[in-house]
Amino acid sequence: MKNYLDNNKTAKLGVTVKGCDTMGLIELAKRNAVDMDRLLLLGVNCGGSVSPVLARKMIADKFEVDPDAVHKEEIDKGQFIIEYEGGHKGIKIDDLEDEGYGRRSNCRRCLYKVPRQADLACGNWGVIGEKAGNATFVEVCSEKGAQLLDAAAKAGAVATEPANPKGIEIRGKVEGAMLNLGNKWRKKDFGALASDLWGTIGSETGRCIKCYSCIENCPVCFPVADELKGNSRMITSGEVPPNPMFHLRRFAHISDSCINCGQCEELCPMDIPLALFSHAVRTEGDSAFEPKLGKAPYTN
Repeated sequence: MKNYLDNNKTAKLGVTVKGCDTMGLIELAKRNAVDMDRLLLLGVNCGGSVSPVLARKMIADKFEVDPDAVHKEEIDKGQFIIEYEGGHKGIKIDDLEDEGYGRRSNCRRCLYKVPRQADLACGNWGVIGEKAGNATFVEVCSEKGAQLLDAAAKAGAVATEPANPKGIEIRGKVEGAMLNLGNKWRKKDFGALASDLWGTIGSETGRCIKCYSCIENCPVCFPVADELKGNSRMITSGEVPPNPMFHLRRFAHISDSCINCGQCEELCPMDIPLALFSHAVRTEGDSAFEPKLGKAPYTN
C-alpha cells in the first residue's frame, strides 16, 4: 500500500484489513509513511490464521482428511472447522493447540479480534437465523465508513437493517471467548519467558544468519530498514551470528510499536521466535505506557 500510494499521488485505496494490518498502518501513519486520509479500511473479524504447512499436516493427522480436498476452514464456537468434498468436521481449538497444532503463535496471543480502528468492521460473528451465511455484521467505526455504507445503500449495492439484539449478544460472546483464549496463551507464553527473558533471547538469536528478513518484513521497521541494518558502535558488518545488540537495538526500536503480526517470526529462516520476544517486550511496556497495543493517538 505504501508503494502504491507513493507511486500514485492522487489515488485513494480501499483495503481489507485484519486487526494487525490496521495496527501496522497506524504505525506507518505515525511515521508519515502512509496518509490515512487516502485509505478506506474495511476491517474483518479475525480469530487467527494458520501456517499453510502446519495446516496441511494438522488436517491430515488430526482430521484424517486429504488437505487437497479441503475448500474452507474457519474457527467458530471454539472449534477449528474444515469443509471438504463430502462433508465437514470440527475439533476443539484448545485441544489442537495444546498438541502444537492450530493457529500461529502470535495469533493465539492476539487480543484485537474486531478491528474497530478500521472505517468498517465486518464479519459473520453475530449473524444468526436465516441471515447466517447470507449477510455480514457491520460495525460503523468512522465518518468515512458511515459515508461509504450510506452511499452503497443508496446506490442499491447493499441492503441494510438494524442488528438483531440476540446477534449482538452472541457477537460479544464470541469475541469474549477469543479474548479469553488470547489471555490464556499470553499467560503461557510469557510465563515461560519470565525466569530468564534476556538469557533466552541471547540463546535463540545465537543462530541468527543476519538475513534482515525480520527488518524488511516488519511494518514498523521497514521505513528505517537501512538504519537498522547499518553498523553502530556495537554492531560490526558481516559478523554472523551478530552481536546480541543487533537484535536488542531492533527490539528497542519497536518496544512501543510491535503490532504482533508475527511476520518476523514467520519469515525467519532459522525459526527464531522473534514475535514472541518483541510481543513480550511490548506487552510489558503496555502495563505502564500509552498508547496500548491496538490503540492509536488519533481518531479516524
